[in-house]
Amino acid sequence: MASTGETLKAFYDALLERFGPQEWWPGETPFEVMVGAVLTQNTNWKNVEKAVANLKREGLLDPFRIHAAPPERLAEVIRPAGYYNIKARRLKNLVALLVDEFDGDIDALFSGPVDELRRRLVAVRGVGLETADSIILYAAGRPTFVVDAYTFRVTARHGLVIPEASYDELKSLFEDNLPADVRLFNEYHALIVRLGKKFCRKRPRCAGCPLEAFPHETEFETF
Repeated sequence: MASTGETLKAFYDALLERFGPQEWWPGETPFEVMVGAVLTQNTNWKNVEKAVANLKREGLLDPFRIHAAPPERLAEVIRPAGYYNIKARRLKNLVALLVDEFDGDIDALFSGPVDELRRRLVAVRGVGLETADSIILYAAGRPTFVVDAYTFRVTARHGLVIPEASYDELKSLFEDNLPADVRLFNEYHALIVRLGKKFCRKRPRCAGCPLEAFPHETEFETF
């Protein structure tokens, strides 16, 4: 019987063979990726790209300028990302951490132990575990596994976790059984998202799924 690590590696190999490299995360600078991690909450990446393009056009894709911008103006600029009033506040909260505590030096923010960085980010109002881990992995380039709804769905349906598993329990499933490798974690998360969108939906499309050959439940909950 395969170990959990062997199973996770086999999943990864099957997904990579089918889908190929996903080349996440799009962004010209770590700060742009950081901003994108907030804007992508509850929307798709095309909408985020429009909002980021607006920030660039308005000269606002800068921590000091976002920090100084009136919330109403910032909200209007990022309107394409949806929930723009909420996201403007969250973005200003996150940038306040960077500006007020690190004088806008993103390298200083990202230095030090990953656990300490994660605690700082999660302490920011509006930054949840998934957003914090996305910033750590994709902007800071530090090894942490990003968990989302697709990760829960795929692993639960293949019996690796119970559906009630916590975020950190599922994160530990990957981190305890795979090498702490930034490129691996980056690619694995992107491949799971691709799988979730194409096959492992709320109502799954198992026929032709890259993981169809692996043991899985025959009766699915639509989660």
